[in-house]
This record gives sequence, C-alpha cells and structure tokens, in this order.
Amino acid sequence: MQRKLVQSIQTILLLSAPALLYAQDATTTNTDEEAKSVGKVTVTGSRIPRAQTEGPAPVTVITEKDIKESGMTTVPEILKSITQNGGDTQSQQSASGADFSPGAEQVDLRALGPNRTLVLVNGRRIADFPLPFKGRSNFTDISSIPTGMIERIEILTGSASAIYGSDAISGVINFILKKKADGTTVDLRLANTDLGGGRSLDVGISSGFSRGKLNTVFGLDLRDKSPLWAYEREIQDSTKDSPRANSQMARRSYLRTDSRGRYIDPGAAACAALAGQNQGNTYYAERRSYGRYCGTDTGIGYGTIMSKRKGANAYAAMNYALDNGSELFADMQMGHHNIALFRDVRSWSLMLPDGDESGYFFNRATNRVELWQRQFSPEEMGGLETGMVRTKQDTFALTAGIRGTVRENWDYEASLSHSQYKARISWPQIISSKANMLFLGPQLGTNAAGYPIFNANSTRLYTPLTRAEYDSIFANTVYHPKSRTETATLSLSNDALFQLPGGNAGFASALEIGQQAYDLNPDPRALEYYYYSWKDSDGHGSRNRWALASELRMPVTRMLNVSLAGRFDQYRFADRAMSKPTYSAGIEFRPLRTVLIRGSYGTAFRAPDLHYVFAGPGNDETSGIDYYNCRKDQAEDCSDYDYGLIRSRNGNKDLNAETSKSWTAGFVWSPTSWFNVSADWFDIRMANEVQDMSVDQILRDEASCRLGQLQISSPTCVDALSRITRDMNGELYGIHVNPINVARENTSGVDVSAQFRLPTRAGTFKLGLHHTWVKMHDFQQYAGDLVEDQFAVNGGWNIPRTRSSATLAWDFRRVSASLYASRIGKLPNYWNYAEIWEDGDPGPYQDATYRMNLTLGYRFSPHARISITAKNLANKMPPLDPTWSSYPYYNTSWFDAVGREYVLNFSYKFGGKPL
Repeated sequence: MQRKLVQSIQTILLLSAPALLYAQDATTTNTDEEAKSVGKVTVTGSRIPRAQTEGPAPVTVITEKDIKESGMTTVPEILKSITQNGGDTQSQQSASGADFSPGAEQVDLRALGPNRTLVLVNGRRIADFPLPFKGRSNFTDISSIPTGMIERIEILTGSASAIYGSDAISGVINFILKKKADGTTVDLRLANTDLGGGRSLDVGISSGFSRGKLNTVFGLDLRDKSPLWAYEREIQDSTKDSPRANSQMARRSYLRTDSRGRYIDPGAAACAALAGQNQGNTYYAERRSYGRYCGTDTGIGYGTIMSKRKGANAYAAMNYALDNGSELFADMQMGHHNIALFRDVRSWSLMLPDGDESGYFFNRATNRVELWQRQFSPEEMGGLETGMVRTKQDTFALTAGIRGTVRENWDYEASLSHSQYKARISWPQIISSKANMLFLGPQLGTNAAGYPIFNANSTRLYTPLTRAEYDSIFANTVYHPKSRTETATLSLSNDALFQLPGGNAGFASALEIGQQAYDLNPDPRALEYYYYSWKDSDGHGSRNRWALASELRMPVTRMLNVSLAGRFDQYRFADRAMSKPTYSAGIEFRPLRTVLIRGSYGTAFRAPDLHYVFAGPGNDETSGIDYYNCRKDQAEDCSDYDYGLIRSRNGNKDLNAETSKSWTAGFVWSPTSWFNVSADWFDIRMANEVQDMSVDQILRDEASCRLGQLQISSPTCVDALSRITRDMNGELYGIHVNPINVARENTSGVDVSAQFRLPTRAGTFKLGLHHTWVKMHDFQQYAGDLVEDQFAVNGGWNIPRTRSSATLAWDFRRVSASLYASRIGKLPNYWNYAEIWEDGDPGPYQDATYRMNLTLGYRFSPHARISITAKNLANKMPPLDPTWSSYPYYNTSWFDAVGREYVLNFSYKFGGKPL
C-alpha cells in the first residue's frame, strides 16, 4: 500500500520514531544494479541516477558488503573509519577509559561529544553504558552491537531532534539488523597480528525460516580475543622509548624524598635486593638534580593495548501475518561479554583517613619530614592477571508490536520496547589503612607543624612483599552498574494525504512514551577514603518522557520537494518538568534529472544527562595554576605555580537543556548510473552546553578576590573561596566543581563523496571516495570569554581538521580484491595540545597519517567463500612526536601500536541464494 513513498524516500518508519521522510535516500557505496529491500526499507542502486533518490539532508549508508570490502571486523573499527567521526574518544588503552568505563567504546560525530550522537538499533534507542564517559556524561557503548547481524548502517550527520528527540544534536547512527534469511550461513574468522599478540577467533551463524504466515531470522556471534600487551611492542615497552631524554629515566618504583622533594638515597645495596623485581629490571637509578632511587625501565610496559574479550551476541526477529492484513512482529537481542584490561601496576603513598594524599609525614626514626611512594611489581602481585580491570557485560533488548493498514492509505504501527545494560566491573585496589600499617606502622600522633608522626624503618619500603603480604593490603572494588530504557510508540503514516502537482504528499506522525534510568551501584567503600587514591561518586536516577512528532513531505512540483517536521518533548526528573519543541525543514530542487540541489534547517535540544543531574559527591585528579601566589610573588611565568589537585564534584539538578541550530546545503550530480558526486556544507551551533565549572576560572577568581581586585563579599568571591582548599602551608590542594549550562560550541565544514563503477570484460571496478573538511570548530566556556579555536596553536584540543577514505574494489568471476585507504589530517603535537608550544619548538603539528587494508577473496562455489585481509598493510606504527613525553609516547586517541594484522574469513551457506 505504501510502496511508492517507501521507494522514493527509502524509510517511512523507523520503529521507535516517526519517519525521516526527507533524509533516508542515502548516500551509499552500494552500486549494484538491483534494488535491495528489507521490510519497509529499500536501498536502491539501480540505473536510475542517484540524484533522483537523494533527500534534502545527506545520509551515508554502509552496507554489509562495504564492511567486508573494507576489511574491518568490529563496530568501533567501522565507525572510526567514518570521516564525520572527528571526536577524541577513548581507545582500549585509554587511562580514563580504564578508570571510568572499562570495556566500552564510543562514537563522536562532528567532535561534539559521544553523548550528543544518538545510536539506534533497528530505529530504537538502546540502553546507555551504565557508567559515565570520563565520569561525567552518559553514552552508548558501540562495542556491544553484533557485527555479524548488521545488514547496513545509516548515518545522518546533523541535528535531528525534530525526528528523534533528545540526543540527536550531532547526528544519528542507525544499525539495521538482518530481518530475512533464506538459508543458514556460517562465518569463521581468525585474526592475528604480524608482530604477535592480540589473536582472535570469531564465529557467526545466521539462519531463518518461513512457514506459512510466520517468518523468522536468528543469529549468534561468538568472540574470543586475546590481549595485546604493551611489552609486546618495542615502541612502548620501556621508558627508553620516550622521545625526550628527560623522560627516559627509570620509573620511580621505590622512592623516598625529604620535605623539599629531594630524593633520599637508598644506597646501591637496597636496590640490589630488589633486582629480581619487574622481571629482573629494577636497579639503582638517578634523576638529575633530584637524586637516587630504585627504579625500572620496563615496568612501564605492563598495560594492554588491546583488551582481552570473550563473549556472545544473539539476535532473533520474527513476524507473523494476520488474516486481516496486519502483522505481529518482535525482535530480541542478547549479549554476554567478559573483558579484561590492564591499566598499570598498583601504587601506594601515605593517604590519611580524611583523604589527604599529600603523603608527607614526620618520621621519628630519622627525625625529619619524609614522603614515601612505591609501585608493586608483577612478582609481588602474583602475575599481571591479578591486576586486571575486569568487566562482565550483559545486554538485553526486546521489542514487540503490531503493524498494518487502516482505511486504505493509513499505515500504523504500535510497539513496546525494553533495553537494559547490566555490568559487573572490578578494579584492583590498595587498601590505604592496611598499606599504611604495613609500611609505616601505627600513627603516633601529629606534630606541631601538623604532620602525622610515624616511626618507620626504610628497610620495609625496599623489601619485596610476599604474595601473602600483598594480598593483605589488596582488594578488588566491585561495582554493579545498570541502565535501562523503555518506550511505547504509536505511529501513523500516509503516502497519499493529498495531491500536489508533483505527486502525492506523504505524512507521518508518532506518539512516544518512555522512561530511562541508571544506577551506578558502586562498592560502598569506594565512596569513602578506603582505597588509595580512589574516592568515587554514586549516582542513580530516572526520568519519564513523552513526545508527539509529525512530518510532511510535499512534492510541490516535479522539480521541487519540501519537507517539514515538528516535535514536542517533555521530560520529568528531579521533581521538575522540562519541555522543548523542535522543528526542521528541507528542500530538494531537481532542475535536471541528473542534478539535485538540497538544503535543510533544524533545531535540536538535549535533556541533561542523568549523571550530570544525579551524580553524588566524588573525587578525581586534575591540575591548576595557583594564580594567587603567582601574582602575590609578582612572577613573570605562572606555569611554575602549576599544582596537582584533588577535584571534587557532584551533580546539578537545576540543569537546563542544551540547544542547537543546524543547517546543511549541497548538491548531488549523477550524470550516469555508474558515476555520482555530492558535496554538502554543514553548520551546527550549540548553546547552553553542559560543562563542569572551569578549574582555571575559579582559581583566577580566587586570586582576584584575595588580592582585592574583586569585592571579597561579592557572590563571585564567596563562591570561589568556598570551592578551594589549601593545605597548612597555603599551597593548593583541592577544588570543588559542578556541571553548569554555560558553554557554546560551533562547527562547520563540508562533506564530499564520489562513486564510480566500471564494468569491463576483465571484471567490475568500483571506486568510492569520502572526505570531510572542518572549516571551523569554536568553543566558548563562559559568556565574555575569548572564543577558543580548536584548531589553533595551543588550543588545547585533539581533533583533526580533515579526514578522508577511499575504497577501490574489483570483482571478476570467482576472484575479488579491494583496497581500503584512510587518512587522518594533521593533529596537534603534545606541546601544542598541552598549550605550551613556543616558536622554535618541534611542530606544532604532526603530519597527516595514512593506513591501508587489502582484502583478497575467492568463491569456491556459489555457497562458499574465503577471504584474507591484511589490515594496516604497511605495518605503520604511531607517528613519532618528539614532544610526547608521557607514556606511551604517542596519541592513543587516534593511534595504536597493533601493526599489521591478518584476518582470514571463511563463509559457507547451506541452502538459499548464493553468497
């Protein structure tokens, strides 16, 4: 009944939202001449020029075939290749990822933050990862999505709140899973790295059957991946790998200092007694201008570059035709994964019961103030496995509903969906009080200067622990976080609401009612000062929402289509209600059959993240400049007054929604069925962005207040002074912040793509090109502040201005080959990123980098196929940055040291159509 509208615009309804009537005629790398239909979604790659099927807003489609030709094997890897994915996210060896969201991975369209990209599966929202990104905002874990069941991925970049509601500020990524199977397909994939480590085995099975009115499809993905350890790569297995001579010194594994920070020499004999630690690499070391200590070069290389992962994903979908023409449908997804990663060895220094980590104490044994610090070796721990961060992930999603037609031209769909994400996460910890007792003995009071008193023999510090001693101070802190989302949806659509000169007008509307909730469920002791340097925050809360949305697509003439959409959302949380209308409009003008000129405009909003609202009090570590003492001392360079700080924070129940406005304008030219090119300008402007209060601004305000430049009794001064803690010597120690609506962020640029297909006697050749250039990405923390250019030197941001990709494929009879290449434009070097680069220094940028994947395939028969992929064909390592002195000495957000990886894939299909 609705086939004409479906074919012209590709998607009438996504199951959890009204139809994206103007945006689903997607840019796709599929150039096969036959139309490929799945349910109500039709991806067409025919002889019809592409300009006849595009919509006013660009949508990119990645098909199952595209994924195979690229040689990519996981969802994070696939999405990282998208040129519009320009954000600085956490890699598998990210320290903040290990601390805050171990085992999870994100996508960040337009570099506006992972929480502003809406991720859907079959058009429906899925539960967030139950721990927040960097301890701040909620996000979707894309690593939990089953790769083997993906039919295609649709990517809409730009604000889409008028269609999908909150979260769709920077774009929408919709994973469409398979809904039909005409046989049973078995996929076996083996992978290993050229340099060793990181082996993996994946098995995928998909099948289905039709019996009369019943149609089903189901699949199972199994994955077993070994970790890749840092010590398995020469580029990062030692402190000697640092490009800076001053950071090539050994790690300070066993260290004593006096009250001025000068090292207390342990003597060569003390270090010799530790020589068996760290795999025989602990020795008598020296740091120029500071002194002697016991350290190790290779003890820094114990982390994992790639995590250990074992797990399974299962998927099933069914539909049943009723006698009245309606259809019952349901689908279910389940996942269970165990992930293990190693961040670093545990360490210890004195932490007092009130959380004071300054570490200094008066040692009665030596009659002076000292600081002791120590790292624990693998030998003491009983092996690296003991120190791994472990995550058990359990995901579940279920949708059931009915769809059909009423009164001839009206299609309806009613559905209920539930999605949940539960995890068990354990971090290895040192119990502060027990470690204090083991190394220092009981506290004997406090001296007149305020230092705690101990009578500590330094022999204890330099004596290796037995396994029993280590176990006596060691524990795993275990969290049981969970999140869920439920939605009830009723939608109606009509492809012939009324007649216009260009054809029938299409209409769609939907009503949604839903709830979202999360609960961190932390270890209660993690909320106290129990574990060394670990005081976390709790967080739990929920919100209810409802929304009403409508869309209208009008073919005004045969050359001109106009699309309109509007939506009203209301959220209820924290004893308050938040409502927001959004709208969008699009235009398609086809002066020629081969040319489309298009544009779109839309408003968007984002309700504040649950954790921004409901986070309890907790701590993390940061740094800041003591402007008060710098100005008081009349110092020329305040960088000498940079201190490590304990930052405490909690949520804010008074946050308002983030808002944005965006527009796109572009064209599609497809003179033939085998060639097309498109270019689209994008512009997104955000306001009321939620950010934590600026540590730097609070410290500046404190200095101005204490020095009389601001009225000490003013609200600014009262607030700033209440947020800062100084120790007994007047030095900075801690600062307290909250999230607030304050920031503005703007970005604009252009996306370009081209596709070429050439059938010849020697086979069919295909070429796909994609490029994104970001003209501007600005950020302003507070009104009145300078606008920060994120691409400027010393801008403090880590994003590329350009990203590109290309795929060249060839298919001839039984043989196929494809070469995939990606390019990441220049990135800031470390000193540029840290905002300390000066004229004459190296850089300030790293050159663009290139990676290639080569895939060769052979079809034994219509039902059997084998392929081998060489990922990172040239075995490229991360680019050398002479300023990157912190381990692992390169930019882990964009690069890793995996090197060349070989992937062998074998597929066999029992029955049905050929592969």
